[in-house]
Amino acid sequence: MRRRCCDGLKEYCGLFGIYGHKDAARLTYLGLYSLQHRGQESAGIVVSDEKDVKQYKGMGLVSDVFHEDNLKPLTGNLAIGHVRYSTMGSSILKNAQPFLVEYANDSLAVGHNGNLVNASELRAKLEKEGAIFQTTMDSEIILHLVAHSKKKKFNDKLVDALLPLRGAYSLVLLTKDQIIAVRDPNGFRPLSLGQIDGAWVVTSETCALDLMQARYVREIEPGEIVFINKRGIRSLSPFPKARHAFCIFEYIYFARPDSNIFGQSVYLTRKRLGERLAKEYPAKVDMVLPIPDSGTCAGLGYANESGIPFELAVIRNHYVGRTFIQPLQQIRDFGVKVKLNPVKEVLKGKRVVIIEDSIVRGTTSKARVKTLRDAGAKEVHMRVSCPPLRHPCYYGIDFPTKEELIASSRTVEQIRDYVGLDSLEYLSLEGMLASMPLPKKEFCTCCFTGDYPVPVHEKISKQALEKKA
Repeated sequence: MRRRCCDGLKEYCGLFGIYGHKDAARLTYLGLYSLQHRGQESAGIVVSDEKDVKQYKGMGLVSDVFHEDNLKPLTGNLAIGHVRYSTMGSSILKNAQPFLVEYANDSLAVGHNGNLVNASELRAKLEKEGAIFQTTMDSEIILHLVAHSKKKKFNDKLVDALLPLRGAYSLVLLTKDQIIAVRDPNGFRPLSLGQIDGAWVVTSETCALDLMQARYVREIEPGEIVFINKRGIRSLSPFPKARHAFCIFEYIYFARPDSNIFGQSVYLTRKRLGERLAKEYPAKVDMVLPIPDSGTCAGLGYANESGIPFELAVIRNHYVGRTFIQPLQQIRDFGVKVKLNPVKEVLKGKRVVIIEDSIVRGTTSKARVKTLRDAGAKEVHMRVSCPPLRHPCYYGIDFPTKEELIASSRTVEQIRDYVGLDSLEYLSLEGMLASMPLPKKEFCTCCFTGDYPVPVHEKISKQALEKKA
């Protein structure tokens, strides 16, 4: 994951599913490997041969959790997989997904990307009706709702269970003989459909399709449920129509630049953000300096538009361990210096402009600026490829509380002074939206504006934040 230590936003989860391939588990492993940036706390695979369902999951990176000894027994032609960073529920093995239960002479597993804003309300109602929860995940609520449905057929039970959900949920589900893909009516989280050797593939990002040379077919539509089994593929759209609210941070930061999400290129979108940033806020400097890896594409756009040389004067160590989860601030700050190292010979005596995708708490940015000055930079300016983050997200990003977001209580000038910059400018809201490949009405921008597309009650919001890992 491209997480940026203590100041970075924490990504939510990555989903993968495949139906109709003899090496379903191994392809799921490859898919999860491609989606590692979306979650580093745990990884899991559930597989079926249409008679027996098996699973394996563990804490850590995909390459740490899975190896030949535990992949070999996962035989079957359909599988789902999940990589996780917790937004609801603590970071422990029992909360790792996919979550598998035995139900009505069948098995049912679910992997969830997103966050339900009415999770506490639904959980309390189910507990009053006798439900016993094994985890603290809101994802488990979905399985209980299926079990409590009065409908007779499974597919009808599933639809019945999904209708009361509010918030963000892209899902992959597995029974003994089918996989199911679901995207919430607002479409907060991306979900794509592909094919390989006649098998159907569902994934959070198209980079997973590219790795295994699968063919991209289309996006799972907002409000769509796709059932895939031996009879083929069947689509339902049972939800009332809702305004689209695609997470704009997928384009700004979360998704891999080689992915297409919501049907459009992440790489080209980030370049446009950088180009627009250069038009709005030029800088009199000697070089454009992106912070790898998330600032690289916007940095290229800024350099191209401004004509200022682009320099990779900060080098990222790709083999640093998971220092970002260490609890002590001193260790976290140390992690910044271990992961990113300046090239002193390039920086000495130069005026530089850092291109960042966002500033969250400001602590990491402050440490980076000091490192650049210590390396000999004469002036350090910063340009950010989105507006200031002022409001928390309740739809699946592990944002800090509003009080922890530096822009919620400080002006741009105060942030500049705190971080230690010669100048600081953020891309305007209008400029950000104009750089997007889709109309502005399609996006959720609540973290910038406080305009929540799905209402979030104050009590539920507080509970959600308290449960974040």
